Amino acid sequence: MIIAGEASGDIHGARLVSAMKGRNNDLHFCGIGGDALRDAGVEIIHNASTLAVVGITEVFSKVFSLIKGMAGAKRLLKSLKPGLLILIDFPDFNLKVAATAKKLGIPVLYYISPQVWAWRQGRVKKIKKLVNHLAVILPFEEEFFKKHGIPVSYVGHPLLDGGLSPVKLNEKKDAPLIGLLPGSRDSEIARHLPVMLEAASLIVKKMNRVKIAVSLAPTVEREYVEKIIEKYCAYDYDIISGGADQILKTCSFVVAASGTVTLEAAIAGIPMVIIYKVSPVSYRLGKAMIKVPNICLVNLIAGREIVPELIQERATPDNIAGEVLKILGDSDKIESMRKELIGIRNLLGGSGASERVADIAISMLTDV
Repeated sequence: MIIAGEASGDIHGARLVSAMKGRNNDLHFCGIGGDALRDAGVEIIHNASTLAVVGITEVFSKVFSLIKGMAGAKRLLKSLKPGLLILIDFPDFNLKVAATAKKLGIPVLYYISPQVWAWRQGRVKKIKKLVNHLAVILPFEEEFFKKHGIPVSYVGHPLLDGGLSPVKLNEKKDAPLIGLLPGSRDSEIARHLPVMLEAASLIVKKMNRVKIAVSLAPTVEREYVEKIIEKYCAYDYDIISGGADQILKTCSFVVAASGTVTLEAAIAGIPMVIIYKVSPVSYRLGKAMIKVPNICLVNLIAGREIVPELIQERATPDNIAGEVLKILGDSDKIESMRKELIGIRNLLGGSGASERVADIAISMLTDV
């Protein structure tokens, strides 16, 4: 059984399922996920798109879907008693399912661990109690969990399995394309896309030769994004569907919501500005619990700020446009940031994360 509650986890989970089937084609998979896991052959009992949410107060908007999904997952565990439960990120939901698996004696492999090193470190004790093995994807996570006595393996980052490589930026001196990546959930897009579009309008006024495109995540309806663009923008911006990797192939610069996509942009060597907004209550509560100086994964891995972060009240159209114009107007700054971003790629290990996790999973099945 496998549970991936978000778009990125769905993709990483699908690659893991394919790798496991490559080792044993008789394996049967079921669980919670999206189109990628379904296409990989997983029997989906609950679609992940109804569960994904970010923010402490925002969870209330999906409370009934979360309860229904949780109940379905627990029923499946009890009725099927699978040989292994694989959890991918999505900690508040997945750790509750892990508790049921623990009571039933079902081994648990947690792939892409909760970011307890950043906030809510009290969950470490729960992970130690409920999880048989952790497969972590960031280089500093292995040491953190080992200190707490949790069985853990650093497997490298699964983004490197996706074939992303540094792009050649605007060699033909065409008008630069700025990509707007507002997120993969409706709630994220509602918060981020309007300020991004307003910032883009300011940038277009200052730069005559610039194009703007909006990334459409597979989990989001095109019509939803089109309505926001019509409301907040007087320009005819392109919408590029198919996930972040599609827009990253053509961009010279991105304004992105903090998340996995920032690492995708780093791997592609694309300069960026990061923003993020949640509800005021979620922000105040989260700020009190966060234990790290940055929220952007790129800056966390680098150990310092190499891309600007505009969080909450700082994520205004004027601030975003100002940062973008400052960077685009300095060729040395662009080249320096690009080199540092490609350096992040080297810190993430080589490709093959899915294969390494598959080996761990198969060994846990063998041990049952």
